[in-house]
Amino acid sequence: MADPFEILEVNSDADDATIDQAYRRRVMETHPDQGGSVRAFQRVKEAYEAIMAMRNGEDAPEAVDDGEETVDDGHHDPGSRVEYLNYEVIADRGWSIDDQGLFAAAADADLDAEDYGEFRVEPGETLLEAAENRGFAWPYACRGGACANCAVAVVEGEMTVPIDHVLSSEMTERGIHLSCIGAPATAEMQVVYNVKHMPELDELRLPAYRFERTQSVD
Repeated sequence: MADPFEILEVNSDADDATIDQAYRRRVMETHPDQGGSVRAFQRVKEAYEAIMAMRNGEDAPEAVDDGEETVDDGHHDPGSRVEYLNYEVIADRGWSIDDQGLFAAAADADLDAEDYGEFRVEPGETLLEAAENRGFAWPYACRGGACANCAVAVVEGEMTVPIDHVLSSEMTERGIHLSCIGAPATAEMQVVYNVKHMPELDELRLPAYRFERTQSVD
């Protein structure tokens, strides 16, 4: 692979914050919806992962086959139960994500299934995949952790947090995660989806160019 620092367009002695900023900028520039290509987009992700591995003194992660057969112990992972709420409902009703009784209020509000309800996430599914497999059309764009279109706010429970994504540590510490690459890490979760319109996520959101072009064609 070419020099990862050249791909991100930063100096090799740049600090981690500068590397993160460069990664966010480059994924926006190379994303197919922004006029880039799938290959260019992937090269940027690979460059960022390589730099982070070097900074941590690690090799790039590889799949390892230890040659041992998997033993079925008869235990079935039941997955996770996810209770969800649409961020637009919160904004329309003057609620706040920080309200203690947010989901209790939603349960009493007679909302449409699109805006409030629950579904089960099976082992191996990301949160976005589970929503789609249950018939929901949650927002997304890149499906690779390079934008905030699919972001959710975790109110209760925990999600997995892969390292290769555009969210800052401050955001993830507040419970903001990307549903396209994250999965539940607890048996039960409460999440607010469609939080891409939160002001702090503006710079990490990709315009829905394909949707707009499709809508304009008769």
